[in-house]
Amino acid sequence: MGAEFGRRLGGQSRFSQWLRRRPPQDTAGEEAGREALLVAAGAAGFPLSPAAHPSAYRCSCDRIGCPTPARHPISFAWQTQSTTDRGQIERWARHQPQANFITATGMVHDVLDVPVAAGREALERLLADGIDVGPVAESEGAMDEGRMLFFTLTRGTPEDEDEWWPCELDCHPETTNEHPGFRWHCRGSYVLVPPARLPGDLAVRWIRGPEHALPDPLTLLETLTDECARVAGEPQHDVAAWPLRG
Repeated sequence: MGAEFGRRLGGQSRFSQWLRRRPPQDTAGEEAGREALLVAAGAAGFPLSPAAHPSAYRCSCDRIGCPTPARHPISFAWQTQSTTDRGQIERWARHQPQANFITATGMVHDVLDVPVAAGREALERLLADGIDVGPVAESEGAMDEGRMLFFTLTRGTPEDEDEWWPCELDCHPETTNEHPGFRWHCRGSYVLVPPARLPGDLAVRWIRGPEHALPDPLTLLETLTDECARVAGEPQHDVAAWPLRG
């Protein structure tokens, strides 16, 4: 990919530019930037709720063997608590300066979640083909455990409640470690929204910020699944045979 990939992504998102420019020791500026990014996510329609954060090398929840340290909401009522209200987001950000935030999926947006190696190649292909790509975040991970998150319109909002396709049919948020390949976060799931901190001095950052319009997930699906199969060394799958969310 190299410099050309960086040039195509760089310049498209003021959020990414801020992340590169921020002074490393400017705590006040970092907090202001964090709040601005969270407010921007809420303004884009992403419902937010406070989440756990790193505490030393553990999770702030103090749960022994927490399966998703610093990656889960702090309230069991996160689905009803999640909001796009600017005032509430600002209050949370100021009163909980260490907290990460999750965004609930399946309301306004879904998230297609892939290994970072597959995601980077897919993003380059999509942009080169002139396909509209929405917000994209990268979640750092130890070794090859990083992920890329492609935010899309949700396909899980039918009028009939019985037609909902819950995320549990794919994987539950707390069992994502058991599903290292492609994940489709829809109703009943969530992902961390940037900026977020993870144990081990890792982070979740915007590659393309929430100012980008959400695309239909089907415009990204084939490229993402192809790259996931290639990275995993598996035969590529015909996505036309896949059951579709929603």
